[in-house]
Amino acid sequence: MPAKVIVDPLTRIEGHLGIEAVVDGGKVVEARCAGTLYRGFEQILAGRDPLDAVQITQRFCGVCPTAHALASAQCLDKALGIMPPHNGRIIRNLIQGANYIQSHILHFYHLAALDFVRGPEFPPFIPRFEADYRLPDKVSQEIVSHYVQALHIRLKAHEMSAVFSGKMPHCASVVPGGVTVTPAVDKVTTFLWRLKELREFIDNIYIPDVMTIAGVYRDYAEIGRGCRRFLSYGAFDLDAEPDVGKRARLFQMGRVVDGKLLPVDPSKIAEDVKFSWYREGPPAHPSKETTEPDRSKAGAYSWLKAPRYDGAAYEVGPLARAMVNTADGANPALAKAIDGALTQLRLKRENLCSVMGRHLARALEAKALADAMADWVLQIRLDEPVAVGHKMPESASGVGLWDAPRGALGHWIAIRNQKIERYQAVVPTTWNASPHDSKGQPGPMEEALLGTPVKDENNPFEVARIVRSFDPCIACAVHLVTSRGRLLATARVV
Repeated sequence: MPAKVIVDPLTRIEGHLGIEAVVDGGKVVEARCAGTLYRGFEQILAGRDPLDAVQITQRFCGVCPTAHALASAQCLDKALGIMPPHNGRIIRNLIQGANYIQSHILHFYHLAALDFVRGPEFPPFIPRFEADYRLPDKVSQEIVSHYVQALHIRLKAHEMSAVFSGKMPHCASVVPGGVTVTPAVDKVTTFLWRLKELREFIDNIYIPDVMTIAGVYRDYAEIGRGCRRFLSYGAFDLDAEPDVGKRARLFQMGRVVDGKLLPVDPSKIAEDVKFSWYREGPPAHPSKETTEPDRSKAGAYSWLKAPRYDGAAYEVGPLARAMVNTADGANPALAKAIDGALTQLRLKRENLCSVMGRHLARALEAKALADAMADWVLQIRLDEPVAVGHKMPESASGVGLWDAPRGALGHWIAIRNQKIERYQAVVPTTWNASPHDSKGQPGPMEEALLGTPVKDENNPFEVARIVRSFDPCIACAVHLVTSRGRLLATARVV
């Protein structure tokens, strides 16, 4: 007889997410992911000075604000018809790279690893689902010690970012046209010293720990496959090409469907709200859509919208970047690292589409990025400018397409009378944790849950493992705002 499994809230993620699954015959046959807070930043931005957007959009989230700063700045770059100079481009990359590394380390050690490693019997390691812990006690204890070490390493990553960003979270130096920080020898050497520590941790601890868990939990290289369509806008600009679709990036823009690398046409992106708590309307492009909440809407179950590319759901994130950038050898270093890891684990490329594949892609991406950053910081030219000037037009529009640590992030702006007329952001978790659309298609996370074996309906640790492998950030995807700051509710957690 079918049984309903509800995990609400799902812990050890960023934000508030509820999972509802129907289990029949020991497997998930239906799944729903529900973002349970309302996102209201579109209304906050309307009517403001366009330059405010870079700072306000960072407040979507304290874990990954840097990606919003970069996407918003690039959105304004496009609207103002400017491009950062060499130093501005390099320093933006370094600020974002530091945030990528801390985010990936945070996700593995402090959010996901405890799904596979039994921690001590005290908080924050309890309460928890009692999973099928398979690692020897000595190995578990070692990885738990790395949990603590990773806290200090994340601090080093934040310090490294702050060298050029001014502070973390919510960097202060990113602006349209580049950055405001003046490079100096002491900044370069400080950055390099922190980066050296991070690279040593990634090479000697992070990747080996991921490989250890992947080797023991080989069945999770078959579980959580998802929609197997992948989308990435790319990240880390390598030139100043104004057309983002032609711009060279460390991680290139593209889609992978049925193993084939395909281009991205931003005009084919639309958000569906059939099962979202927003006023009903046909799927609309982000540059034209409105955000009108309707909490009483019949049939809706999430505050997340349902982004689709040409009508289809796509997974975004480190796995998507890995699939796109190894499809035609665009990133040889990443391709070599992934091929080596799969060979060592005796897995095939198709096994990347899984829980373990997402963890592997994230760790190996951290290495490829950290190695590239060691070269970029030495490309800074101390005697050259870091930004270009601009004049705010009366009317303009722009788009910033950029990959956050968690995946494809798009910002769209319309300016009228030198004020923000419309602003929309489609964030990675809106793609991954989206609800069903008007065609009945589930979102990528919902599809990844289908067919999952669940041993105990009262202890669905398998569901939690799959969802956490996506590293959902509901804080980016949904927000709750009241203009008068009144108390909405109180909650007591026991």
